[in-house]
Amino acid sequence: MTEPAGTTDPLRIAAETMRSVRDRCVWTQRIDHRALVPYLVEESAELVDAVESGTRAELREELGDLLWQVLFHAEIAARDPEDPFDIDDVARGLTEKMVRRHPHVFGDEVAETPEQVLVLWNAAKAAEKHERTSVLDGVSPHMPSLALAQKLLGRAVQVDGECRTAVPLGPASPAPRDPASEAELGDALLALVATARTHGWDAERALRERLRALQDDIRAAEA
Repeated sequence: MTEPAGTTDPLRIAAETMRSVRDRCVWTQRIDHRALVPYLVEESAELVDAVESGTRAELREELGDLLWQVLFHAEIAARDPEDPFDIDDVARGLTEKMVRRHPHVFGDEVAETPEQVLVLWNAAKAAEKHERTSVLDGVSPHMPSLALAQKLLGRAVQVDGECRTAVPLGPASPAPRDPASEAELGDALLALVATARTHGWDAERALRERLRALQDDIRAAEA
C-alpha cells in the first residue's frame, strides 16, 4: 500500500488505511457500531490471552487488532450526520483526561506512593463525573460475572448502612462448602470473590488460568 502523501506517522497511516477500507470495502461500509461489538469483544479476549499466555509477537499483533477496532469505531463515528467525531477528537479527549487525572505528573500535586496516586485519580474522576448519583454509575453490567462481582464489592464498601452487611466483604464470610440451591451457589461464588478481593487477587484471571490448565488436561487425555 502507498503511504498517504506527507505522512510518516504510523498511527496516522493506520487511520488513513481504515478510512480507505471504509470507502472501498462493501462489507465494511455496512457495519455500524452495534454490529462491530462482537468483534470488539472477541479481539479484547484475544488480547487478554496474549497478555496472560502468549508470545511477544502475539501480544503485538493483538494490540494492533484491538487498535483497528478503535479506528473502525472512530471512522464510523466520523461519518455520523448528526454528531460526528473522528479519531483525532478521541485522542484529544483522551489526552485531556489523562492530564487531568495525573496532576502529580502535569501539575503541582505530589504523589510518592501508588495509594497517593489513586487518591488523586479518584478525586479527578469524581470531579469529572459529578453528575453521577450512585457509586454504581459507570459500572457496565456486561462485564464478565466474576469481574463484575469484584467491581461491585469494591463499590459496596464505599456505601454506609445496610449494604455493608448485605454482601460478603471479606474472608470473614466463608463460602458454603456444599450449596443446597442455585441461590446458595451464588452466595458462595460471591463470598469467594470477596476473599479474592481481600487478598488482592483477580477472581476472573484466577478462573481463566485454571480453565487453561483444564484445557491442557483435556488435550493431554485426547492424545
